[in-house]
Amino acid sequence: MKILTVVGARPQFIKASVVSAALKPLCEELIVHTGQHYDQNMSDIFFEELGIPRPAYQLGVGSGSHGRQTGEMLIRVEEVIQREKPDILLVYGDTNSTLAGALAASKLHIPVAHVEAGLRSYNMRMPEEQNRVLTDHISTWLFCPTETARENLKKEGIEKGVSVTGDVMLDSVLHFLEVARANPEKRKIYEEAGVEPKRYRLATLHRAETTDGGVEAVTRIFRAFEQLPDPVLIPIHPRTRALAEESIRENGFSNIRLIAPVGYLEMLLLTSGACQVLTDSGGLQKEAYFMEVPCITLRSETEWVETLHGGWPISPRRTFCRRRCTPRLTRRPAAASPSGTATLPNRSRTFSAAREKRRQADEHSLDQSLCGKCAPRHGIPAVFHGEALGGDGPFRHHRGQLFLASAHEKPGNGRGEDEGGADRRHPVFRSVGI
Repeated sequence: MKILTVVGARPQFIKASVVSAALKPLCEELIVHTGQHYDQNMSDIFFEELGIPRPAYQLGVGSGSHGRQTGEMLIRVEEVIQREKPDILLVYGDTNSTLAGALAASKLHIPVAHVEAGLRSYNMRMPEEQNRVLTDHISTWLFCPTETARENLKKEGIEKGVSVTGDVMLDSVLHFLEVARANPEKRKIYEEAGVEPKRYRLATLHRAETTDGGVEAVTRIFRAFEQLPDPVLIPIHPRTRALAEESIRENGFSNIRLIAPVGYLEMLLLTSGACQVLTDSGGLQKEAYFMEVPCITLRSETEWVETLHGGWPISPRRTFCRRRCTPRLTRRPAAASPSGTATLPNRSRTFSAAREKRRQADEHSLDQSLCGKCAPRHGIPAVFHGEALGGDGPFRHHRGQLFLASAHEKPGNGRGEDEGGADRRHPVFRSVGI
């Protein structure tokens, strides 16, 4: 059996590292790299570090508008399919590479297998949401990381070929974090970045909805970062670097440190060593969750709704305020037993085990003091109140949770409502009671 795997972006390289290892003794796999991530640090380094077989095809599509990039990928992937005649085409996640590969295969009547099927943010303005919905509807086999993902597909009338397999990202984190910690060269990342473990905050900004407002949008977020008691380290995405540098230059921000994109192993170390993560990345949101690092998700909704249930990724009670207030469990929660169906032998888990661990952690007291203004706000850090930034801060809150205000929304009353009291929260947030 021959499987053609189409990848093109960093999260797909990471997932392929564990799936390709499992496929190796079972079948012939050819990897097609579309070139969607074309920067050396965003692409080649992942194949080197993660031991992924070198791509049989490098399509070199590079950057461009969504239509042009996806169309060029579609043309070139179709040519590879016609040449190789695979039995199955395998895609991951929700990028333009995912959609182009799935669409090319479907039109040539090659069955498509989709890893991370069924995820939904219910924001069709997002290119990723469009990609994942369209890919799911033309896939033959749909491998869901969670029960929620399966239910999402069921609501859309997709039940055939659906399996809950667990999350391959957990396999990757469990394995490669240990690899990174055992490598003295990789551990130099702290020194190179000029930070000490647990004395910095790690942030990423790359999604269009975060940065499409230009320098003004980035500056609103940086103003909040600037007031934090620890330096904010940002491995900056190429598409965001110019905006970030302009914002820092114009405003004189001194608490924000930009570094070049780093390899996956270094990023795992930076995540595990941070006292907090602030991100618009779904992948980093999950990795912080797996590593028990407090995280604020800089988005107005997320496809990983499981991480919201225990309040772990966006629970301001345990995040930060104007002065240092580091959360510390007075005693460690009991270890959770593995649960869920394994994707790979003995290791892949669903979110249920990690979610249970979060729930147990919530039952234990936290040795933490919050500033006076935080307490009336359900423990929300003052620095992220809209009011703390002149009434127009980048974040809104509701019931003790934070979310990023949409660039298309007028400033409201800080409770996820507009001045008239209408609920502006995304349906996903309303559905889980946030």
